[in-house]
Amino acid sequence: MDPEINQLIERIIGAGIEVHRVLGPGLLESAYQRALTYELRLRGIVLEEQKLCPITCKDLVIDDTYRLDFFVAGLVVVELKTVDALLEVHDAQVLTYLKFSRCHVGLLLNFRSTILTRGLRRLAL
Repeated sequence: MDPEINQLIERIIGAGIEVHRVLGPGLLESAYQRALTYELRLRGIVLEEQKLCPITCKDLVIDDTYRLDFFVAGLVVVELKTVDALLEVHDAQVLTYLKFSRCHVGLLLNFRSTILTRGLRRLAL
């Protein structure tokens, strides 16, 4: 993996850990989304929030249904969750986003975890 991407991923995870440290588990996903946006921007990380992710099925383009929580620096998809436990369906969601965004690496962050690193998954195509 590219060292630049690895460094970016470490910075994203660090921002997530800071948000989780300050807010703790148990809030709505939207609260973590806003707080993480703020923290990433404080760290000078370029991102797009709620970026549309068009999907295609043969000649059909569905361009207004799926949104990436974060598309960071055009390199990393970040999906936030606030669930009791991450499931295979959450991994599948991120892998699908990677496929259609033509991105190679994604992070899945579950802010309901008591320790964020236990609710963290790094996925790649």
